[in-house]
Amino acid sequence: MTLRLQLETLTWPMREAFAIARGSQLETVGLVATLTDENGIAGRGEAYGVDYLGETIATMSQQIEAVRSAIEAGASRATLLELLPVGGARFALDSALWDLAAKQTETRVWLLADLPVPHPVDTAFTIGIRPAADYAAAARAHAQHRFLKLKVDASDPLAAVRAARAGAPDSVFIVDPNQSWSVATLKTLAPALADLGVVLLEQPIAVGAEAGLDGYRCPVRLCADELIDGVTDLAKAQDRFDVVNIKLDKAGGLTAGLALAAAARERGFGIMVGCMAGSSLAMAPATLLAQQAEFVDLDGPLLQSTDWPHALEYDRGRVFPPSAALWG
Repeated sequence: MTLRLQLETLTWPMREAFAIARGSQLETVGLVATLTDENGIAGRGEAYGVDYLGETIATMSQQIEAVRSAIEAGASRATLLELLPVGGARFALDSALWDLAAKQTETRVWLLADLPVPHPVDTAFTIGIRPAADYAAAARAHAQHRFLKLKVDASDPLAAVRAARAGAPDSVFIVDPNQSWSVATLKTLAPALADLGVVLLEQPIAVGAEAGLDGYRCPVRLCADELIDGVTDLAKAQDRFDVVNIKLDKAGGLTAGLALAAAARERGFGIMVGCMAGSSLAMAPATLLAQQAEFVDLDGPLLQSTDWPHALEYDRGRVFPPSAALWG
């Protein structure tokens, strides 16, 4: 099977400036890979890359161009794992290969992957960093979500969480400092966060500082995010974190993400499925992995003001599996 590979860059405006501890953005920029076979059947995948690892549209495109000949010669998903490292370039191509196979066989991806039929799952809605008092209104506006994820930094995060709790008294809270806390700050804040109903702290400390968690039992479950890209990273989180956040941009696609989830479960970790900011096409493969997850954060399209045709359906805090017209 020979294929034709096309790359395209798409820009999606955000509904509001989205701020986290390491910066703010007004738009997201995705790289779309389309693979077309000899019969004109096409599969698509979209990736955004891992910005904190220096991935950009340019670096992902360069990686893909370096393996173009192998991809167009019909490389399999298994071969793709050898051709490219973890990251957005491999994610885009892996997604396109899954989508192409689904369209060629007229079979949904979950059947091809021997996965259960997917169902709607609860997804967190993410509230970006803002003045502490403004978290209340933002939480109130999205209180229909069972889970709310609060982005914070090291400047009075308790005030932000208290304000959000006033706005959404019944929502379950995940707090994500994006590595901005010290271990000492974590240990100081954790008891009060537990009292405020926070059930998960997502990567509160910097990658490389995890030895400071040795022997510590946090009253809120700890989730490793930036620490974990692939299976070999799980050892760094063992006995320190309770949950691992699998993002397909980080793992390098659904193929690798499924393997990472299996390995994490074998080691006793809970599973969170998250995303970089991005469109419905980028979220679609992760909705399949989300069937296995305790925590799901696939709200990227909700943060944008525009999206793909046949976009993912969201209803009262739940995200539905993709239609065949979108992906898979």
